Amino acid sequence: MHGIAKRLKLRSTYQLHLIVLPALIVLVLFCYIPMFGIVIAFQDFMPTKGFIGSPFIGLERFRYLFTLPNFRNVVVNSLVIAVLKIAFTQLTAVIMALLISELRAEWFRKSAQSIALFPYFLPWVVLGGISIDIFSVRGAANSIVQLFTSEPIFFLGDPGWYRVFLVSTDVWKNYGYTMVIVFAALTAIDPALYESAMMDGANRFKQVLHITVPGILPTLMLLLVLALGGILNAGFDQVFVTYNPLVYSSGDIIDTMVYRLGFEQGQYSLATAAGIFKSIVGFILITTSNWMAQKFLGYRVI
Repeated sequence: MHGIAKRLKLRSTYQLHLIVLPALIVLVLFCYIPMFGIVIAFQDFMPTKGFIGSPFIGLERFRYLFTLPNFRNVVVNSLVIAVLKIAFTQLTAVIMALLISELRAEWFRKSAQSIALFPYFLPWVVLGGISIDIFSVRGAANSIVQLFTSEPIFFLGDPGWYRVFLVSTDVWKNYGYTMVIVFAALTAIDPALYESAMMDGANRFKQVLHITVPGILPTLMLLLVLALGGILNAGFDQVFVTYNPLVYSSGDIIDTMVYRLGFEQGQYSLATAAGIFKSIVGFILITTSNWMAQKFLGYRVI
């Protein structure tokens, strides 16, 4: 009987399976089949011999990777830049969502949402050029800086200021998308809670503190867990189109190092080992953050 019921259910829902099938095929072709290439990290890979003919050397490439003089600095840069981006993007998104939700004019509120969301749809190839123009020595940002000081700031050449440039431009691009998700969480909060709080004498600040923030906290935890899984990415597109050798000490990340090792120097095995290391760390972080969300907030993502 169980088998018959299962077949009947499949027959009634086969349209849904057909809809998912193209996405599943794309996932297998572009995500799972290429994973066979990770064997390169354990070989002295030579393109002329391929995966099968290249000699196996075990963990030799990983040992060499960890002894590189700049590897530790690259990992620290990736972590610091990614953490700052996640923190300031979510903080900005929450603050802006709360402020815009308080606007009474609907046309102004929708316009503000659209303006905030627009940069998200632009690629870093476009935004990188715009950002470089704005933050150059003679750009708009330095025009404002020189109202208060005589010396311009070399945002794109000073290692300290380059991180500020990366974080601020990434927040400008991505906070609008996060803000839309926060808006969706705000609409799910029962309005009766605010009415009860007003009857009890709670002002607007206390309503936000005791109703709004707890109401959107599960959504923020979901965004945090998802972001932690790719924390070592740190934004390859953004860094690649804006960095230069002057800021390697504070802006070079794992992905840009992998690019240089693989495409510029032809060290395919070493580049693959670095990519595997990043994936393992990301897996550990997303698993840990999901466990913490379940343990302390009772909220499970995966």
